[in-house]
Amino acid sequence: MRLRTKFLTAIGTVLILSFGFTFYRMSKFQDELVVSQARQQAQILAQQVILTRKWVADHHGVYLEKKPGMVESPFLESPVVFDQNKKEYVKFNPAKVTRALSEYADNSDLWTFKVTSLDPINPANYPDDFEAASLSAFKSSNDKITSIEKSKDGRVLRFMIPLMTEKSCLECHSRHGYKAGDVRGGLSLTIPMKQADAAIAQNNRMLLGFAVLAVLLTILVLYMLIDFIVVRKVKILSNRMIHFPESESSPEELPLGGDEIGELSAKFQNLGKRLAESQDELEKTREQIYQSEKLAALGRFSAGVAHEINNPLGGMLNCVKSIKEAPDNADLRNRYIDLIEKGLKRIELTSRQLLNFGRKEPLQLKKVDVDALIKECFSLMTYNLKEISFDYNLALKQPVAIDVEALKQVIINIGLNAIQAISEQGNIRVQSYENGSGIVISISDDGAGIEDENIRKIFDPFFTTKDINEGTGLGLSVTYAQVQRMEGHIHVTSKKNRGSCFKIELPRK
Repeated sequence: MRLRTKFLTAIGTVLILSFGFTFYRMSKFQDELVVSQARQQAQILAQQVILTRKWVADHHGVYLEKKPGMVESPFLESPVVFDQNKKEYVKFNPAKVTRALSEYADNSDLWTFKVTSLDPINPANYPDDFEAASLSAFKSSNDKITSIEKSKDGRVLRFMIPLMTEKSCLECHSRHGYKAGDVRGGLSLTIPMKQADAAIAQNNRMLLGFAVLAVLLTILVLYMLIDFIVVRKVKILSNRMIHFPESESSPEELPLGGDEIGELSAKFQNLGKRLAESQDELEKTREQIYQSEKLAALGRFSAGVAHEINNPLGGMLNCVKSIKEAPDNADLRNRYIDLIEKGLKRIELTSRQLLNFGRKEPLQLKKVDVDALIKECFSLMTYNLKEISFDYNLALKQPVAIDVEALKQVIINIGLNAIQAISEQGNIRVQSYENGSGIVISISDDGAGIEDENIRKIFDPFFTTKDINEGTGLGLSVTYAQVQRMEGHIHVTSKKNRGSCFKIELPRK
């Protein structure tokens, strides 16, 4: 996950959690506020009803002229009275006034109330579950009781307050056994909260919309700021690092400034300068080492070449001197002429190796029996073989198109090295076979082997571990060059005192 994604994810999570918690607390606060206001409203309405009942009781009821549909109370001793003109008036005591007001409240759909009791005189005042529980609680406490209930139209607030018996109430209730100070029932109010809940829901939706918009805007602004301030600068610095040191010539400026990225860019520039200086120093040191190695190799090469040429030259000079001293001795002359010819051929071979080294000539392809060529090469190296045996496992059945002279030189050079690696007696194994794309020639011995640190140097020009009178260090270097000319590969495996194995892979032409 990229740094920008991690940062925005963390910030977004914090914002969502913060706004979520704030939204939850505000929603709860609104609900508590609405319930508190509804409770306060219920308490005010209850006091108004109680005050109205008290006023009616203090005035011993209210008499209204009887009109059609007006029914007198069957629970009063004198429910109606007549004036001197014989007009009939119906008496409204506190209970009847309360019922009339409750009917008006029922029709308003704003709130409802009624007077109830555990032992009501009027069956219409029989309590429901909430009212019965509240009336039972009033026996031990006169505190008002509030409850939030769910109905088919939404939530409603239920409010219950006890009704105390006063002296003005005894006119009607003394015969029921009540006395002043007794709880004769309770006033129950129900206030719908549908409109308040709808307002809360609308407000919550608005708050949620604002919260989502704020989170999105914040993340968008942060995304742009991070992209402009951090990501773009980091990409420039990263590209410079990837393409270093070529990027030093890039026209795109590194992001500098007083922030942390600017400091990092400045440190990267300083690092680049130090690396460039170190590279220059390294190149100078490498050139010096190369020159030193060159001079050392030249010294070794000169000593070896001088020995390779001086030995036959010395013998040839002796032969010429002997011939001059006995010009008439034909046998001596013929024998020394043969020795002079051998010496010249040895000098010619050394010169040819020098000329062939590093020179790239076109391949002279010719179909030849490689197995026969291998045996022919080793037959030329049978002089002074000590006690060395040969084990041939040659399996190339058909002639192969190859540069014969180059292959001869490769086989002879490797074969001579194998012979020289064996001190007194040993075995040389020669193998040939076909692989998928060409032929393989393997020459292995059980001689002294090669040191691990010298394995990677054996194909270097002029490198040799032999004494000065034993070689110039050009044999394996020329071998490697010839194999490369034939587009092949040469592999070496060796262990100290357990011999070496040279494997040549050549493509089929």
